[in-house]
Amino acid sequence: MSSVSPNHSGPVAVVPDGCVDLLWREDRFTVVGPDITAATPELRPGSIVLGIRFMPGAAAKWLGQPLTEIVGREVPMAEFWGSTADRVADRIGAASSASGKLRVFQELLAAEAPKVEHPRQEATMIFEFLRADANAEGHKIKALRERLGVSERTLRRQCDELFGYGPKTLDRILRFQRFQSLARTEAGEGLALLALRAGYADQAHLTREVQSLCGMTAGEFVHQLAA
Repeated sequence: MSSVSPNHSGPVAVVPDGCVDLLWREDRFTVVGPDITAATPELRPGSIVLGIRFMPGAAAKWLGQPLTEIVGREVPMAEFWGSTADRVADRIGAASSASGKLRVFQELLAAEAPKVEHPRQEATMIFEFLRADANAEGHKIKALRERLGVSERTLRRQCDELFGYGPKTLDRILRFQRFQSLARTEAGEGLALLALRAGYADQAHLTREVQSLCGMTAGEFVHQLAA
């Protein structure tokens, strides 16, 4: 749960993280698909935003379709759940406080959970393997395929369904997240060392990737994190 400052104006930058979220804000119940570039939603000053994040690979089962359909999009949950989504939004909106709204949100989703098939076991394995491994992309994807015992085509199909894009794109995004985590805690080390520790070939590689994924230079991004 978060609240937007009463003095806020303009969009908020949300960088890619390989995840899918359910949101309630301003009486709207939506799902935010996996991003490939930074999203910039407009938020009203003083508005309350409630969010619940799916476990890696779980969203496809809740929505009933591959995540490729919602990459880079925020979609009303009514498109997937029909009138059930409208009832959820109405019940949350009727709660009198922000904490009450969040409690109702959690309770309603918990009531839906037994109806949803559990995510495939390999979903967490793929996500955690790519998130933890800072080796070069080619070796990493090959090692992942060998661990799963699948072909390149099968791995691509599984990742499209579970995460919205293929393993190489997911790896790029999770490597960027590693860099973000390092930059928050160890920015004094300098970009060249942070790049190598996060799994980039060099600082130039880091610079290209950060610019592509969030529209900022690596230096600007680190500065934003420190602000």
